[in-house]
Amino acid sequence: MSAKSAAEHPIETRDAEELVARVRERYGAIAEGTNRGCCGPTVSTACCGAEGAVSALVGYAPADLARVPEGANLGLGCGAPIDHLRLEPGETVLDLGSGGGLDAFLTAERVGPSGRVIGVDMTPAMLERARRNAEKAGYANVEFREGRLEALPVEDASVDAVTSNCVINLVPDKAAVFREVARVLKPGGRLVISDIVLDGRLPEAIARDIAAYVGCISGAVSRDDYFRLVREAGLGEIEILTDTDSLAVLVQSFPAEAQSLLDRVGLRMEDVRGTVRSITFRARKTPRSG
Repeated sequence: MSAKSAAEHPIETRDAEELVARVRERYGAIAEGTNRGCCGPTVSTACCGAEGAVSALVGYAPADLARVPEGANLGLGCGAPIDHLRLEPGETVLDLGSGGGLDAFLTAERVGPSGRVIGVDMTPAMLERARRNAEKAGYANVEFREGRLEALPVEDASVDAVTSNCVINLVPDKAAVFREVARVLKPGGRLVISDIVLDGRLPEAIARDIAAYVGCISGAVSRDDYFRLVREAGLGEIEILTDTDSLAVLVQSFPAEAQSLLDRVGLRMEDVRGTVRSITFRARKTPRSG
């Protein structure tokens, strides 16, 4: 099915595997440099592909961005979760949806040579890019594994901390992701995740749009449902660290690109203001989750 015909069909008529395939296709193109934006086909690369500008905007320190290998930062995040993890030397950390390796490399510096970082991604082109970056920069304590977040290629109770940046909203079965996070965390292990949630209903034009899904908008669920899934997986002590209006930030920083996105689906900013939230939160594996 072509990108054009796929965008003409409602999201709700698609099965989960078709959505996964569309996400893999889009992010594979981003990894290969043939599509550097994540906001849809009519939005310029400045929207979500102006790597340094976007990453600084969502909270990364310029010094951190300057240290990672060229090509690791694809400007795809909606937060900056790593500093909030409070990592210690020697810890093992799992990065869900590791992409080009930005957060994995920043994590590797914090856990040091005695620590270990595992990045998991389902897109072969992203894995190839991340492994090439790791080899080029000499990161011996980082490895990247191919896998789905709903079935992580990671042993039970084997990691101290889990992080992810604007990825879980792209997974149809979010409950499975959080169950997997609880499974691989050691007792008392922690997570810090940046992601997209909804405070209200999306307009139908966006909710039914496949480009909005792969662009980290229409795949998001309500805040209440999201954190219910977190708690049901056995992850507690939830603390919201940052909470911003994702689309308002886009409008402020890239007004032409934001307008292009809204025009494509026939909406005004007033129609979506306050609905799409970029959050970063902390939680911990509770005793009952084993």
